[in-house]
Parts: sequence; structure tokens; C-alpha cells
Amino acid sequence: METARPHDRHIALWLFVCCAMIFGMVVLGGLTRLTGSGLSMVEWDPIFGIIPPLSLTDWLEVFAKYQQSPEFIHINSRMGLAGFKSIYWFEYFHRLLGRTIGTVFLLPFLFFWWRGWLRRPMIPKFIAMFVLGGLQGLLGWYMVQSGLVDNPHVSQYRLTAHLLAAFAIYAFILWVGLDLWFQTAQHRSASLVTPAALVTLLIAVTIGSGGLVAGLKAGHVYNTFPLMDGRLIPLGYAYLEPFWRNLFENATAV
Repeated sequence: METARPHDRHIALWLFVCCAMIFGMVVLGGLTRLTGSGLSMVEWDPIFGIIPPLSLTDWLEVFAKYQQSPEFIHINSRMGLAGFKSIYWFEYFHRLLGRTIGTVFLLPFLFFWWRGWLRRPMIPKFIAMFVLGGLQGLLGWYMVQSGLVDNPHVSQYRLTAHLLAAFAIYAFILWVGLDLWFQTAQHRSASLVTPAALVTLLIAVTIGSGGLVAGLKAGHVYNTFPLMDGRLIPLGYAYLEPFWRNLFENATAV
């Protein structure tokens, strides 16, 4: 890494703020999932979607669109406007926070670039961060779409991909921020690369399995630990063929 520049820590602090917001985004996404709010907004409008319903007429319009969705027809058919509002706001603020993160990243980035504070070799990394954030928004809508056609449940594959992508972006930004803050890239120990990679893989698998559990609502299947229905390996663990499908589509195995 090049010699430290006077503004490196300012840039690092900006990246840490972005990381904190992404962390909050993951938490809010979990709350959105737990409250069953993720399918309440049946349209994706990246530009004008920032404006919520402001009048009774607006609320009745968005509620009418939700009433055409599989989730309302099959699960929430008795829900009234007040109940709809309670789930709508979770998803709305989730999307609003995503837009806010994009703004908090883009405007300082353009300012730092204009002032010449950014190292030239690192500019592609910052551009990649922004592009990945935009793609994450698209992936989120792709995930929601899976629950708006016939089956009112999002795909566990798309949900897990959305979750893993969020953590990957978080880790990428944090990594660059720590390099700028501590200026220690040149002192990394090669002997720690393999153990660190294995731990990272284990963390990724754990997060991914959590996404599958959430997507399949597998946490509701058994309520005892460590035995499941009195067994270490419960019945129904491998009923799908071929076997690998059980690891992703069988709630018991997941």
C-alpha cells in the first residue's frame, strides 16, 4: 500500500458509517421477514417509490394492489387497511434505508474524488461497491417477485442469495476501510491466509443456512434441542430425490 495520506482516516470513517447502515439494513430486513411484511409492496419504483402514501386515497390505491397479490388472497384475506399499514411501513423503511445507503455512499465518494483525496488504484474498488449496492437492490426485488406469482412465499434460494450478498458487500467495504484506517496491508501474515479463509467459509455457510431456514420457515418444524422429535437424525431427513435437494428444500434437513 502507498504511504498514508492525511485524509485516509476520513475516508475510512465514511466507509465505517456505510457498514453500520448496511448492518442496520440486515437487521431491518430480518424484522421485515419476521413480521411478514416483505410482500406488502407489490411494485418496485426506484425513483418515485421513495414517496409513501400520503392520503386515504393513496392508501386505498396501494391496498387495492396488495389485495390482488397471492399473499392477500391465500393468507391475509381478512386483513383490513389498518393491518396493511402495519406491515407496509416495515417494507417501506427497509427500501428507504437502501436508497439512503446509496446516497450516503455516492455523494461523499464524488466529493472525495473531486477533491483528489482518493488513491487512484482504489477508485475502481469504490465504483465496484456502488455497483454492487445497486445490484443488491435488483436482487432484492427479484427475491420479492418470487412471492408475487401464485405461491405467496419468496424463494429460499433468492432470499439466501440476497442475505449473502449483503454480508459480502459489508465485508468488502469494511476490509477497505480497515486498510485505510490502520495502514497494515503490507504487514499481513501469509501463514494466516488459510485459517482466515476457512473461518470465512464457515461463517458464510452458517449465514447461508440461516437464510435457508428463514426461507423455508424451518425454525417452526422442531422446538427441541439437540434432539429433533426425540431423534438425533429425525424422520423425513432425506425424503427428497436426489439427496442434495434435501440440503436446500427439505425443512427438516435444513
